[in-house]
Amino acid sequence: MDDSIAARLAHVDARLAYEIDVVAAAGAVARGEAVLVDTRRQESWDHGHIAGALHLVALGIEGLPRDRTLIVYGWGPGCNGATATARVLLAAGLDTRELFGGYEYWARNGFPTEADGVITRREPDPLVTAEY
Repeated sequence: MDDSIAARLAHVDARLAYEIDVVAAAGAVARGEAVLVDTRRQESWDHGHIAGALHLVALGIEGLPRDRTLIVYGWGPGCNGATATARVLLAAGLDTRELFGGYEYWARNGFPTEADGVITRREPDPLVTAEY
């Protein structure tokens, strides 16, 4: 195999091991294998977050569970705050993956979100999901 192809293949394999899409993440959470962790600031959390997620700002690293995979997320694909947080958590030895698409794609897929103690589910956007 050509060295450049092998390097690209290794990169893709690493991405697949690190990133997780919203459908797979919802399944992992439902099976009790993972927990979602919001990495955004307080104002963003208050605006809306994934229902059942933990808020890193409130808990700190020491408050995160060690018995499940941590799936970190930010606003969406244009935000790298979750990537930076994942690096810190991985360096601390915590099993961590990043939610591909973040909060935006979770909500656009029609999965439950929460704001002011109210859980809602938006109509799934057919541009981002076949789950409608």
